[in-house]
Amino acid sequence: MKILEASDYEGMSRKAANIISAQVILFPRSILGLATGSTPLGIYRQLIDWYNKGDIDFSHVTSVNLDEYCGLGPDNPQGYRYYMDTNFFNHVNIHHENTFVPNGLAKDFDEECRLYDKRIFDFGGVDLQLLGIGETGHIGFNEPGESFDKMTHRVALKPKTIEANSRFFKSIDEVPKYALTMGIKVIMQAKKILLVANGPQKADMLEKAIYGPVTPAVPASILQLHPNVTVVADSEAMRVIHEKHPAEK
Repeated sequence: MKILEASDYEGMSRKAANIISAQVILFPRSILGLATGSTPLGIYRQLIDWYNKGDIDFSHVTSVNLDEYCGLGPDNPQGYRYYMDTNFFNHVNIHHENTFVPNGLAKDFDEECRLYDKRIFDFGGVDLQLLGIGETGHIGFNEPGESFDKMTHRVALKPKTIEANSRFFKSIDEVPKYALTMGIKVIMQAKKILLVANGPQKADMLEKAIYGPVTPAVPASILQLHPNVTVVADSEAMRVIHEKHPAEK
């Protein structure tokens, strides 16, 4: 596992965007696994900037997103398809038909999950998977306490996750209670993983994920077993690591 530290959020975003852009430049037909939430926004802004300058071409890229809320469609501003379109896809030359997000309005969620996994398998797997880390240690929407062997599935969100995501909604009551998410088993099959973290609220969980025991109680801890993981974090997110593991300074 490689750990890269940035002084602030913008620096973290640039370092992470550099890794993604290198993947696309070297392998134009890459399958990118993408994430949502507040942490990746700076990464997408940087990639858009480089696209506008002619430095990167997304025309042959295929993307698969980690998750989507159950009950939210592509036109819902709180949905993750809407997030990806407005914050990234609509601003670069990726072909919309090559961008995939789980269908939160599927009539049969189990079948939607099965087909999503099949699509990823048919693509040959994810070349580079972007991940954030939740305050509960979740990656995607894989919550603490779940097994590591799940494929894409429907998950009941923990109260802490619902509370954390309520900032994107008018009230906490509007936050969906269920989501479709790539399972840990799918995530771990990616050839490369890029984990990003920023802010003091992520510091304790980031340390547990990187240095603690590998346990479903901290879903991100499974990344310790992946052969090619890069962590990019700002100094605030690295605070507990520096306190407990001074050699990382």
